[in-house]
Amino acid sequence: MSPAPADVVGYKPLDGGWGWMVVFGAHISIGFAYSTPKALSIFFKEIQEDLGASYSAIAWISSIMLAVMYAGGPVSSALVNRFGSRPVVISGGLMCGVSMVTASYGSSIVYLYFCIGIIGGCGLSLNLNASLTIISKYFLARRPLANGLAMAGSPVFLCFLAPVNQYLLGHFGWRGSLLILGGMMLNCCVAGALMRPVTPPHKLSSSEAQMKVEQPIECNTKIKGEEGCPKKAKKFVDLSFFKDRGFIIYLIGNMMYIFGAYAPIVFLSAYAISQGVEEYSAAYLLSIMGFVDMFVRPGTGLIANSKWIRPRIQYFFSFAMVFNGACHLVCPLMKSYPLLVAYAVLFGVGFGMVFALIFECLMDLMGNQRFPSAVGLVTIIECFPMLLGPPAAGLLVDVFGDYKYLFFMCGTVIVTGGLFLFVMNVYSYHMLEKERTAKLRQQDQKSMENQEQMSTSEAQIEITEPETAELNTGQQDAGLEDTERAN
Repeated sequence: MSPAPADVVGYKPLDGGWGWMVVFGAHISIGFAYSTPKALSIFFKEIQEDLGASYSAIAWISSIMLAVMYAGGPVSSALVNRFGSRPVVISGGLMCGVSMVTASYGSSIVYLYFCIGIIGGCGLSLNLNASLTIISKYFLARRPLANGLAMAGSPVFLCFLAPVNQYLLGHFGWRGSLLILGGMMLNCCVAGALMRPVTPPHKLSSSEAQMKVEQPIECNTKIKGEEGCPKKAKKFVDLSFFKDRGFIIYLIGNMMYIFGAYAPIVFLSAYAISQGVEEYSAAYLLSIMGFVDMFVRPGTGLIANSKWIRPRIQYFFSFAMVFNGACHLVCPLMKSYPLLVAYAVLFGVGFGMVFALIFECLMDLMGNQRFPSAVGLVTIIECFPMLLGPPAAGLLVDVFGDYKYLFFMCGTVIVTGGLFLFVMNVYSYHMLEKERTAKLRQQDQKSMENQEQMSTSEAQIEITEPETAELNTGQQDAGLEDTERAN
């Protein structure tokens, strides 16, 4: 079993050089994209008291932000294909900064939904998709390692932002904290400046190379035979992916994971407090998880890049999901703070493994050329379980008055998704091998038929040649006789 064949893009990725600077920029961009919605929960209690909102209403801020970040995938992919990753990430950083600054002047929860949830979510979406796409342009052989290092930005920034936001909240309040956070998020513009377009190392000019690798050909209806704009627009939300068996399997398993992935993070501190843990100690559980996750992601990238794991990366992804879900199933047994710390460590390991592989597995299935459109379609579909997961978990807490049902639900859904991926990948690879064998048989049969036709034609030619020679000889003899008679 081997991964999807590499795309023929006309050049060999550098797998290093300036690509590591691109990974660093993606590390910053992806770090803000994934950590900001989680770290904002530190401000929720004070916002709730200031604006007079309920806890469930406050929790929708992060849910909307995450959902918009995922739903904006196709738009982000379209912009990346049209303009390249650099301007898209810079624009996303500006939107994130503006969203936090304007939210600091908010006087209603609906205003925060719009500023943080919608504007900020759109900015994070631009940052995320553009960063993932540019990595696939710079790396092929070392791509799992590069993705692992870039995705490690999420736990690094979560570990950093959680105590920083707590410090800012104590000194400047939630409004001043959002204002400062907006200024910090402008660093995404610097990260975007590092993402210079890929120039293939052959005789194409720089402008042609950039157009080939980063940008599609501009729409020009005057040129006869050129593809029209509507057809090109379909490439950004390409429904033909649903004909791909591997993509369908990946999408179903991934949606099940996303549904149960974020609720334990949102409610971990509240669960710890309900078990009698001090508020500051409960808040540090997220930092512990982020700290562990910080090392697990690049480590997972190294393991996934090994010769033994790389061809079986889809199975490795299934194992990571099952491990992550099993951690949630045992969480209700963790009553004391040391046991909750152990749960946070295991949670960080499982969460880091999954997110180090989640986009690499999609690249493995779709290839570099189809990945930008595929990731856009995946993220817009994932926005629905992303939006509904935490509220559904909170509803269980409201109904039963106990957090353990929340962890049981999330763990069961994730484990089921991991087992589904494992079983269906076994089936998919078996069918691929069967289809490949059938195709080879057809090719062999056609080649044998062609050889038989060629041999038959050669035999006919051999039979025809003597008859033709005898006929020519007879015609020559008759010609000589006529000449003698004439003389």
